[in-house]
Amino acid sequence: MSKVYSLKTVQNIPVSLEKAWDFFSSPANLKEITPANLGFNIVSKHQGEKMYAGQIIEYTVKPVLGIPLYWMTEISHVENLRFFVDEQRFGPYVMWHHQHHFKEIKGGVEMTDIVHYKLPLWILGDIAHVLFVKSQLKQIFNHRFTAVEDRFGKWQGAKNELVFG
Repeated sequence: MSKVYSLKTVQNIPVSLEKAWDFFSSPANLKEITPANLGFNIVSKHQGEKMYAGQIIEYTVKPVLGIPLYWMTEISHVENLRFFVDEQRFGPYVMWHHQHHFKEIKGGVEMTDIVHYKLPLWILGDIAHVLFVKSQLKQIFNHRFTAVEDRFGKWQGAKNELVFG
């Protein structure tokens, strides 16, 4: 049986909690923080402008060899200005549970992401994780750190954190 993996990122952003929430709670902004080489494209027609519990978002991504994969997530939990959770309903993972947390701190916002995920194909999924999935996720979240800094400015004196569990 394949493992459940996790990752955690922490990024400090020099903006108000309201401004951070407004940006990250809009599905339309996902493409802006996703690497272009993944070919991320929202394909759902009725997902709405702001996230809400029960919201379904459909998109395609091209994580391997430019082959488009369908991915459907549901926003399962939302607490305004604090957190939201997206969970895969259909897609490339057996399980994908992504928590997005926002906390007001002096000078801005601390944004924390916690992702639990499981790959298909048992031991082959574990091998794929070692060979490319872990490094691809690291590249995706590192890109996101940079895209967020480009949009909102760089936090002075603090390092961004990405930890796999």
